[in-house]
Amino acid sequence: MRIGLLTEGGYPYATGEARLWCDRLVRGLPQHEFELYALSRSAEQEERGRVVLPEHVTRVWTAPLWAPADDGRTYSRRERRRFADSFKELVRGICAGEPEPEPFAAGLYGLAELAREQGGLYAALRSETAVRAVESGCRAPGARRSVQRAQVADLLDFVDELERLLRPLSLDWYEDLREVDVCHAAAGGIAALPGLLAKRFFGVPLLVTEYGVQLRAHYLEHAADPSAATGTGGRGAPPRPAVRALLAAFHMRLASEIYAEADLLTPGNAHARRWQERCGATRDRLRTVYPGMEADRFATVGEDPGCGDPDTLVWVGRIEPAKDLIALLHAFAEVRRAAPGTRLRIFATAVVPGYLADCRSLAAQLFPDEAADAVTVGENPVTFEEIGGPEAPTPAHAYGSGRVVVLSSVIEGFPITLAEAMLCGRATVSTDVGAVCEVIGGTGLVVPPRNPRALADACLSLLRDPERALRLGAAARARALELFTVEQNVAAFREIYLQLLARGRARAEGGVPFEQPLEARVPGHWTSPTWAEPAADRSGGPASAGASAPAVPAPGPAPAAPAAAVPPSPSASAAAAATAPAPGAASATAPGAVAAKTPSTTTNTATEATV
Repeated sequence: MRIGLLTEGGYPYATGEARLWCDRLVRGLPQHEFELYALSRSAEQEERGRVVLPEHVTRVWTAPLWAPADDGRTYSRRERRRFADSFKELVRGICAGEPEPEPFAAGLYGLAELAREQGGLYAALRSETAVRAVESGCRAPGARRSVQRAQVADLLDFVDELERLLRPLSLDWYEDLREVDVCHAAAGGIAALPGLLAKRFFGVPLLVTEYGVQLRAHYLEHAADPSAATGTGGRGAPPRPAVRALLAAFHMRLASEIYAEADLLTPGNAHARRWQERCGATRDRLRTVYPGMEADRFATVGEDPGCGDPDTLVWVGRIEPAKDLIALLHAFAEVRRAAPGTRLRIFATAVVPGYLADCRSLAAQLFPDEAADAVTVGENPVTFEEIGGPEAPTPAHAYGSGRVVVLSSVIEGFPITLAEAMLCGRATVSTDVGAVCEVIGGTGLVVPPRNPRALADACLSLLRDPERALRLGAAARARALELFTVEQNVAAFREIYLQLLARGRARAEGGVPFEQPLEARVPGHWTSPTWAEPAADRSGGPASAGASAPAVPAPGPAPAAPAAAVPPSPSASAAAAATAPAPGAASATAPGAVAAKTPSTTTNTATEATV
């Protein structure tokens, strides 16, 4: 089976989102052939390189979302009219106060068809025509109130960002995706656009996996830093609500279209599933598939529940405002008053420098360095460490340094660190956000967010009752081994791929079932059985045209066939024609796209012999 895997800002790059689970999925299904279509988010991401890909990844296409994609095209009057009509429909669907999916979808596919015929839309999407269309949409009757007062700067910023978001329309990836059996988007949003077009134009089954809903991520990004990213001004400038409202409406309409057209949606948890249902996804096309983690990495700690300091609390994760370490430090102050010998070890996987400085400063104020006597160097009960250091070379060592793991987040999707702590057999204390309760499932303590006193009380209850902590840790490890392993994740997608393949793809009117033989894509070379050899072969003459040929012909002129050679049979000619590569399939790239890996040079030949 051929799988087209679509990613954005992650796999196969060494850094980014969805990198680990995509790599585990690809390596866990070596019997299938994968083709990767990756959108990169920054030059730094590309400079950091890519992961080593297995042999059954036969093709890799990449395209940047961060670099200009001007191809220098000019457009005729007819093309400009078509663009204006489609773009106005798209903007109408975005700006309308009431949800109008039909104009948005009509405009989106109209722009895709124009890009398919003309090769790109960079100049058109940044033209004055586009700006005026957005202005008309914002001023139209029935437009949402938040966009009616958009200024010229808002319109320019939104058009600039919209060009970047619609850049996948100018890529010809969906032409290559027409040959795959299943198109799998590793995220929603613009990562799924090529798969959406392949489904629209060629009927390729579309599978969309979201471990973090893109629409939710957009809301959180702009809520956390409203002056960052697009269209909200520079440093110190006030945010622009009109631009944020327009971008939010675009992401909402795009998510609704993807959820309506996808053959199957696989959210990573019930929290993401509820977001998808609110955006229009129907329950008959939803199936929850939990992310898979390598349980073997945590087996040593998980199978030794007695390891670790019973008086140490452990926190692991990215140090950022969403993790609310300020509340954790205040909660730990309450813990220290009741249990003076307790320590808190904070292990950072990544940091936001300004927030880390604030946390260090607060820890120094709340917990002055303490010394046992007048000649001993004082120590702070709170330590900030990095995973990879001498005391914690791996995450398993970090989790194993204590008996209780704490999660204090106010915003959380699927808590990966919590699942890893469960694999290590640790008792957990968490805040009730995101999918925390779904992951814990009764094997840990859950408290309200932004409540340091409740967090402190829960931690003290486990520190004072080590046997209960051990029981909860054992139950947590059993639950994690059942739900959150690589094996269950790969098995789920193996079954899903087969189900989508069994349904078959939509066939154009007048199409013939099984018109393209599936055996034409089987790796390796097919040879005729000895009992089916043509007469010329049995008599010692040259092989007929229907016999299996080498993948790469030997140099030099081909010898002339004798007059007595048997002509090829019609069935053999048809099989040879079916295995011939499509014109331009191996070298065609869209404007701005780069072939990151040479396509597989193996020629698969199917032979049908006539007895």
